[in-house]
Amino acid sequence: MAERPQKHSFLWEKMCGLFFVLVTCTVGASAFRLQQVKSTENCPDHTVFFKHYYELHGEPVVLKCPSPRYKHSDFSALTPNITWYKNGSKTMMSGRDEDPRIWAEGDTLWFLPAMLEDSGVYICTRRNSSYCTEVSIHLTVLEKTAAREIAYLQVLFTFTSGKIVCPDLWDFTPNRTSLELKWYKDALPLEGSDDKYVILKGSSSLIMTSVLPADSGYYTCKMSFPFEGATYEITRTIHLETVEQEKIITPIIVYPTQKTTSAALGSKMTLPCKVFVGLSSHVNTDVEWLANDTTVDVVYKRSRVTEGERQEIVENGENFIEVPLIFDPVKEEDFYTDFTCLAQNTYGYQVLPTRVKQEAVGLSWYITVIPVALACVIAAGICIHKCWKWKADKGYTIAKFKTCLILQPPTEQKTILAIFHARHRETLQTRYAAFPADG
Repeated sequence: MAERPQKHSFLWEKMCGLFFVLVTCTVGASAFRLQQVKSTENCPDHTVFFKHYYELHGEPVVLKCPSPRYKHSDFSALTPNITWYKNGSKTMMSGRDEDPRIWAEGDTLWFLPAMLEDSGVYICTRRNSSYCTEVSIHLTVLEKTAAREIAYLQVLFTFTSGKIVCPDLWDFTPNRTSLELKWYKDALPLEGSDDKYVILKGSSSLIMTSVLPADSGYYTCKMSFPFEGATYEITRTIHLETVEQEKIITPIIVYPTQKTTSAALGSKMTLPCKVFVGLSSHVNTDVEWLANDTTVDVVYKRSRVTEGERQEIVENGENFIEVPLIFDPVKEEDFYTDFTCLAQNTYGYQVLPTRVKQEAVGLSWYITVIPVALACVIAAGICIHKCWKWKADKGYTIAKFKTCLILQPPTEQKTILAIFHARHRETLQTRYAAFPADG
């Protein structure tokens, strides 16, 4: 009986200590989150970059903080003060000295090499003394066996000469005349001495002297990238489609390539529709966006979602038309809208449906919510325990006291009260006076 207060005291001290640790951690986490939220609020513009990077596991990757040329996303006036972090972590990407595998350098984020777990959304922040803007860039890292699933689409015309280009190499080649590529078709090496193919040293192109329908298929270019004592391999896979001359007047939509595009709720986003028109004139082809099979300006009468300016582009001697769809900002209703890019001329048309899906929300807010909830549960448990203990002890003392008086003869009450008085001096001090012993 004498040990019960000591046990409760020990339990109380342990629970108080645990509560203090949880409160300390919670305050620290809350302060960290508040600081980050404040930093985010200082950036009024958040844009989702339309290009989704698909890369292969074990290969070097470079993400570039974009400067979109569209009027809603003009970053050209900002000073080059750029920071990087991965969405959900709020941890700023460090320099090469701190992390030799993933490091930031100006407007580029390097992965040497990229791993499967690097997939996610990366945010670059451009900031000067008076303005700040953020751009989200999606990166997906796949196994090498999935190379054909992320192949670059290129088109050549039959019965004429043409070339295919190994794309996205310039970040790894400061000297653009020093390229050394190896080319493969359907996993078989292509010899540069073959009359069919011409591989120019220092060039990123594979020239075909005469393009035939049978030349359609998958081509792979490989390049070695030495860096600080290590050598990495860069692989690009091209899906070549051959088109007959009489069909070149029909437009071909080459972007977007995916059926869905991720976007954060409340962010700005630009989604371009890029159309290949071959040797045809740009003027003869119309490109437009539809929302639920209706023109965008009819569905979005307040111009929150609009078509951007039409751009006519020439790449490698081939003609393209690009029309962006601009969200300013993205709202929940957009996730339930069917968007369609329509390209047509007098000889044919092509449509490409796409959807906008909500970007996965990071779990960083759990860092604050879970400790707070746990601390509240423990605090409530302690209060309930102490209240129950107080009531139980009070009831136990009175019950035992009264039972002793009832069961014992009157002549022995004085002896019993003396024993209780010794053990529970403070508790029974007032009650003893109410039961005087008989002569």
